[in-house]
Amino acid sequence: MRPSCHTRSRINIDAELPEIRGLMSFTASARRIDDTLRHEIDVNNRHTIITDEPVALGGDDAGPAPHELLPATLAACISTVVSMYAHNKGWQLSQLSVDVEYDHESIPRHFDVVVHLPVGLTPDQIERLRRVADSCPVRRAMEAGFSFDEQISGPRRS
Repeated sequence: MRPSCHTRSRINIDAELPEIRGLMSFTASARRIDDTLRHEIDVNNRHTIITDEPVALGGDDAGPAPHELLPATLAACISTVVSMYAHNKGWQLSQLSVDVEYDHESIPRHFDVVVHLPVGLTPDQIERLRRVADSCPVRRAMEAGFSFDEQISGPRRS
């Protein structure tokens, strides 16, 4: 049986936020930096992220460990879709923040997500934003599950 995440509700984010449609394939390439546990990650040939391991695991703690990016990605995605939706509605959410706690040892894996909204929103606005948060594309990908096609190859030719 495939591990899964659980959700309470769903909306059609493609209809709500059409500007994110069409972004169907993403790429990332990791390159080891020298003789360290640091890696430079090229994301979509546009951005670079540095990852590293904590000192206790032999790294220099010069960046987040790769598995720490999973809750960070979920928090950023939820915050982004809620912000985009609120902006499109003309709602002010200057005090928005999202906390994600990730239990990487449980099966299925578990995320505790808390979306902190500013005061002054109506109950209907809060409910709508909760549904938008539940529809974040990262969450939807996690809920759908993954399959992997992996290859190990020899050295790259320059």
